[in-house]
Amino acid sequence: MLQGLKRVLACGAAGAEGRMKLLGAVLLAASLLGTAARGEQSPWPDEPSRTCFFQMLSGVDGEFCRGDLEVIYPELGDVSCTYIPKCHQYRRRISREWGSPRVRYPQAEKGADLRTGDVKGLVLTDYVRPTPPPRSGYHRYQLCLYEQPAHETIALSPEERVSLGAWAMESFVEQFRLGSPVASTQFLTKYYED
Repeated sequence: MLQGLKRVLACGAAGAEGRMKLLGAVLLAASLLGTAARGEQSPWPDEPSRTCFFQMLSGVDGEFCRGDLEVIYPELGDVSCTYIPKCHQYRRRISREWGSPRVRYPQAEKGADLRTGDVKGLVLTDYVRPTPPPRSGYHRYQLCLYEQPAHETIALSPEERVSLGAWAMESFVEQFRLGSPVASTQFLTKYYED
């Protein structure tokens, strides 16, 4: 059985940032030409165009993402290993409107709920929307997937339950002998008006 949790030490991965930039440039050109040709107005008054860039994480932040764990929000799709863009009010919506994302692990065993993103099981802590404070820069929101050891019951202590996630993840992983994560990902976002 696989169990999803929040944080872990750095893992490893490789990125396709160069291909994404080229694809982004092609899509930008096509979008601008299409909008200009039709003379359309943006449906978002505070946005100059429909074009929205999703920048992939790189360096140490990009290396954290491994194992193809997907974090899917409405209208955004998979935000794994990206910066959440300000366009279309995505930062505001992710922190004020949308509930818990759908989390998928396509490599899970066939028929597993985690493979489809319809995860069921014991909730250790409730979902809390990303809410970085104003003028504090980007904040990391990390998700890690661990394989739960057979016959191991995982639970939070009473202190951990009331701490709103401010407990030592490393101690938790060690206590339940979870080992290294099967997959991990993160996204970065900042206060929606910054």
